[in-house]
Order: sequence, then C-alpha cells, then structure tokens
Amino acid sequence: MSSKQEAASEGIPAAEAPAKRPPLNKYALACAVLASMNSILLGYDISVMSGAQLFMKQDLKISDTKIEILAGIINIYSLVGSLAAGRTSDWIGRRYTMVLAAAIFFTGAIVMGLAPSYAVLMLGRFVAGVGVGYALMIAPVYTAEVAPTSARGLLTSFPEVFINTGILLGYVSNYAFHGLPVHLSWRVMFLVGAVPPVFLALGVLAMPESPRWLVMQGRIGDARRVLAKTSDSPAEAEERLADIKRAIGIPEGVGDGDDDDVVVVVPRKNHRGTHGEGVWRDLLIRPTPPVRRILIACLGLQFFQQASGIDSVVLYSPRVFEKAGLRSDNNSLGATMAVGASKTLFILVATFFLDRVGRRPLLLTSAGGMVVSLVTLASALRAIDRLPEGQATPLAGVSIAAVLAFVSSFSIGMGPIAWVYSSEIFPLRLRAQGCALGTAMNRVMSGAVTMSFISLYKAITLAGSFYLYAGIAAAGWLFMFFFLPETRGQSLEDTEKLFGGGDSQSQDKEDGNDVQKSTATELTGSQQ
Repeated sequence: MSSKQEAASEGIPAAEAPAKRPPLNKYALACAVLASMNSILLGYDISVMSGAQLFMKQDLKISDTKIEILAGIINIYSLVGSLAAGRTSDWIGRRYTMVLAAAIFFTGAIVMGLAPSYAVLMLGRFVAGVGVGYALMIAPVYTAEVAPTSARGLLTSFPEVFINTGILLGYVSNYAFHGLPVHLSWRVMFLVGAVPPVFLALGVLAMPESPRWLVMQGRIGDARRVLAKTSDSPAEAEERLADIKRAIGIPEGVGDGDDDDVVVVVPRKNHRGTHGEGVWRDLLIRPTPPVRRILIACLGLQFFQQASGIDSVVLYSPRVFEKAGLRSDNNSLGATMAVGASKTLFILVATFFLDRVGRRPLLLTSAGGMVVSLVTLASALRAIDRLPEGQATPLAGVSIAAVLAFVSSFSIGMGPIAWVYSSEIFPLRLRAQGCALGTAMNRVMSGAVTMSFISLYKAITLAGSFYLYAGIAAAGWLFMFFFLPETRGQSLEDTEKLFGGGDSQSQDKEDGNDVQKSTATELTGSQQ
C-alpha cells in the first residue's frame, strides 16, 4: 500500500500541495508583509548590538561580562512579552497586539539611545525586550490565520525574512555610524531603531483583524468578509469559515446567513472560551496525547533553532572575524555586513520552496548544512590557534566562508520554518498560547547562548564552542527526522491529525446534543 493510501486509511489527509497552484492572493500577501514587518525590530536589535558593544564598552567603561549580559538579557526580558502576547492577542485581537508591540519597542529604543549609564541602558533593554517578545509571537500567528492554505508556508515565513532584513539594517547602521565620536556612535545606532516602529504601527492599523479571532468573538460577518479577500476562491472562503466555526464549537447553521453580523457564543467546555480561558491547563496540566506531541514538536524545534548557536554568530561575528585575522573595525564590520546580506538573501530560498518541496526536506537540509559549516569553522579556528599571533593565513578566508555558509544554511530552513511550523500545528483554541510557549523557549535559549558565549569561548576556545554547536545541530537533525511530520498542504484545522488527533467534525457530531444545550448561542446585530 502506498504512503498516500496508508495516510487515507488512518484518516489523515495526504500532505501535498494542490496540483495546480492558484495565483498568489495579493490581499493576503499585503497583510502578511505588514504583519511580518514587526519582526524587523528583533533583527535590528540583535545585530546593532554587535557593533554598538565595541563603542559602548569604551564609552561606559564596562567589562566583557557586562557586555555579555547586556547583549543577551533582552531575550530573557522578551519572555514577558511573548508569554503575555498569547492572552493579550486573544483578548484585544492580533492586530492591536502588533500595535502594542511597536509602541513598546519604540519606547525601549529611545531609552537605550539616551541612556546615561549602564543601569538605564539595562532598563531600556527590558522595555525593548518586552516589545520584541510581543512582535516575535504575534506576527507568525496572524499571518498563518490570514493566509490561504496554498501559500501559508510562503507567507508565514515572512517574519523570518524581516528578522533578517532587520539584522542587515542593524549591520548597516553599525557600519554607517562607527566613524562618529565614541560617545555618539552607539547612541545613534539605537535611536535609529526608534524610527521603524512608528511606521509599523500606522501600517498595522490599515490591516484587517484575523478571521479566526473574529469568529472566536462571534463576529461571523466580519470574518466572512476577511476570508473572502484572503482566500483563493469563494468556495475556499466558505470552507475555511466552516472549519473555524467547527473548531471553536459553533453549531452548523449558526451565522450562515449574510445578515448574521454578530453571534454571541458561549462555547462548550472543551473549547475553553473566546478569550483564552483554561488554555494553559489544556496545554501543560492535562494535555491530550496529540497536544502533548504537538507541544514537544514546537518546543523541540525552537530549542534546536537557537541552541545551535545562530545568535552567537550574529551577535559576536566581529570577534570571530578578529580571531580569524581581520584586525580593524572597518574590515570586521564590513565582513559582518556580508553575514547579514547572506542571511537575508538565502531566506528567499526558503520562501520559494516552502510550499513546493515541504517543510521537512528544507529543515533536514538546513540542519545538515549547519553541521558541516560549524565543523569547518571550528576546524579552521583550531588551526589558526596553533599559528603564531598575527600571521596571515588562507584559513581566515575559510573561516569567513564557513560563517557565511552557516548563516545561509540556517536561513533556508531552521530560521523561517521553526516559526512556520509552530504556527501551523496547534489547534485553534491553543494556538496563541502554544506559540507563546514556543517563542518563550526560543528566547530562553537565545538568551542562554548569547549570555554565555564569551565565557564559553574563554573556557573551551572559539573552536571548542563551535564544535559544541555542531553537536547540538546534529542532535536537532535527528529530532526533526524522527519526530516532525510534513504539514505542507494541510489546512490549519487538519494539522492536529498528523499528531494523532481526532477528526473535529466527527467530535462535533458526537457532542451534537451537548452543543445545542450548552452553547447558548444567540443571534444579535442585524437580525435583532
């Protein structure tokens, strides 16, 4: 029996893209771009610190340890935003959560740029970190909920595209302002970061709200209008609406008329309300086996994305290049710009192939390339360590090429797909908080890696650090190979089946009598 027939016999839809791809929905594309631009904030903040730290250290007379903490602590601070974003986005909506993220980051950038001392700078990092946490969690969730199935992989990868764009802009800012007086250069680098949030907040206000959130609030008419604009066909729009209503627990026939603008819904108990009530219990205390496996898949993927060392390379690449033989600030910052350009360019490879070849092939190719490039970098740095200090060697070119290969490999798979995959696999009622947990794992690991890198390489050398990251990346390859099913071509309401979940439609029929008694659905709005 073929794998497709086996999947069908188990009630799992075959994971394949449509035979003929419909043209890209321009309205959904515009929504995805505007939402994903929030991710520029994270990329800019990470990369601008790589150059700013060189001048900050001189100006504020702070140690490597304080620099290490300052660079990485924003990832820990972002936990506040990422964990709060799940409940916030269920309460006030996906769109206004993005506006909130931009406003918080704007405040943090101003505080950092004007900070007179290390303590105030740390306060600015905290405020900016909360904004980063909000932006990092909400952009993939909103995009996944707006995107049609045929282009969900492409559109949901956009947050990573803009993270990389932010990284490149941060490196450009480092290079552009490094010639200013020491006490001004790093401040200007941070203050420039306050400009994008203003335009992002205004752009987000022009976007529609997520149709899934609208249905959760009973705003069926509004959701229908958004789906009509973001789907590939009217039939798909109605099918998506029916799937969302079924997932939330709204009985069939409710809100089906064109005049049903608002439906007041008190969902049945297994849907836990429309503002996220009881979700943490369903995720962490009493998860079903499929939900437990989904949570492990999300947390594991986010763990390996960061534990393999990408933020250490992005944040401390000037130090790596200095070790490889690039001594001047101009040369090392120039090479660092090449890192940002490579990372941004190769993300386009992932966006092009995500909906064509699937998530798994790109993830496995990405992790394999990361292992090879990390081993090559570590071996080159180990050989350089054995040479006399300052001796020119072709190994410097090998080191730079290995760094470029590493960030390129990361960008074609692990970078974008961790966010795409995490936003796809959770059931609707658990999606916001489930993605928030994944974001929290991502930020904890990023903070742990970046705050320990200087101490780590002083203890086991740069070469030893990158050998360690290579081992972690290899373990990640095994995890993805054995644990992650393909999600290409699945609707968001069907992905739970890939992890052993039941058919929500069958469950609705089974609970039909209870639904009619306990849902307490009333039609209001234009019908009254």
